[in-house]
Amino acid sequence: MTTRTPRARRHRGRKKRITLALAPVAALAVIVPLMNQAGAATPSEVTSDCAADSDKLENCEFVDVQFRANSLGPNQRVSPVTQNCGTTTAATSTFSVSTSVTRTIQLEDGFTAGADTKLGNSFFEIGLKFSTSEINITRDDKTTGLAFSRSDTVQPDSIGFFMWSAKRTDVSGFLKATYKEAQDGQKVFFAPREGATSVHVFYPQILKNGTPDGRLWLRNVKCGTPEANGIQNSGNSLRAEPGFGEGGDNATDVEIPLSEVPASAS
Repeated sequence: MTTRTPRARRHRGRKKRITLALAPVAALAVIVPLMNQAGAATPSEVTSDCAADSDKLENCEFVDVQFRANSLGPNQRVSPVTQNCGTTTAATSTFSVSTSVTRTIQLEDGFTAGADTKLGNSFFEIGLKFSTSEINITRDDKTTGLAFSRSDTVQPDSIGFFMWSAKRTDVSGFLKATYKEAQDGQKVFFAPREGATSVHVFYPQILKNGTPDGRLWLRNVKCGTPEANGIQNSGNSLRAEPGFGEGGDNATDVEIPLSEVPASAS
């Protein structure tokens, strides 16, 4: 009995010492991840701070990763609709065509960046990089217009109008923000992440005569069809339209060479 009791006590004491030694390590393992996550700027915060030209920033820039020239933009109806329904002969009508192009940024909803911000200047500098002797692009946020009148043919029992799709240089990349004060031990953060290509800047391409580059076409649509009814019911409001040659069996598209379009100073 006297020899067994000390061994039992030593065994219980060893268990306690092990437990006490592990407790601080386990607590430290919980604390370290919390410290790593505290204060780090999220991609959404980077976007917001860059857009607002926040005082917290030392700099914010758009980093280009890839680009594609001659990218066609949205298909837009750029003239009032002329009706020639219920007739068996074609009619010549005068169309007033008007549209404009400007540099656009595709990021999060509501995102804007003024030309006088750090990020706006970055977009301008990137645009300068992709403007060549063959392709002149609009680098800043000014608007370049296209406006003219033209007589053309509306087919029998059809409605007619002009469509336009601007040519753009699509530059994609990500945002890089450098903060004045370190957050979580670092000053540089990215949105959505470094190396991403989900931030797009579309630079309109401009012809040498100052006219926006793109595709212009006259579209005739048979009256009484769902396509024609949808267009007539929409009035002059903007809506998604099929591209050139994609209007279906009830539509006929005729491309207009841009050499026939007068230069616009607007």
